[in-house]
Amino acid sequence: MNEEHLLRIQAIVEAALLAAGKPLSLDQLRELFTEEERPARQVMEHVMVLLEAACEGRGFELKKVASGYRLQVREEFAPWVGRLFEERPQRYSRALLETLALIAYRQPITRGEIEEIRGVTVSSNIVRTLLEREWVRVVGHRDVPGRPAMYATTKQFLDYFNLTGLDQLPPLSEVRDLEEIGREIEKNMQAEIEFDSPAEDESDQQTLH
Repeated sequence: MNEEHLLRIQAIVEAALLAAGKPLSLDQLRELFTEEERPARQVMEHVMVLLEAACEGRGFELKKVASGYRLQVREEFAPWVGRLFEERPQRYSRALLETLALIAYRQPITRGEIEEIRGVTVSSNIVRTLLEREWVRVVGHRDVPGRPAMYATTKQFLDYFNLTGLDQLPPLSEVRDLEEIGREIEKNMQAEIEFDSPAEDESDQQTLH
């Protein structure tokens, strides 16, 4: 395959990623082409390397996350890009970050187990927010009286926090407590979101030390 053909495929992939507004896998990108012109998987992998190199020195980068590839603004330019938005979204609460961190590190885990570790009741608003954002999902039920739901993280959680897998989370040995884990997770956010749920109860703002 000649260089001109590779550059053509690269341009098509770049256009698709810009238009999609979400990560696309190699297979999804290959499906954009007719059967006769569809690049081999190895060729597509090479095109992604070329596109990544083409983004060097620009305001955006090619990022691989759990669901595939996406083009996104480089983190260093966030202060300027953020000024495009009139309202500054509310930050995540410490209680939500701690709950999310426990699910990420201890999955599958039940709400009762989270409450036992944190020492306080988990707000229903927190669980509902995590489910609505599709960052966690119910993966089964614990075989104990009441059969409580067990929660685990999703691909959407990995995508949002710029991760390809849970092995990219900071090791537990490198963080002091759940609040610090939450801050480490928050560092990987591309943007903050605005909550539409009521604020958590004051008692749920305690942290585990």
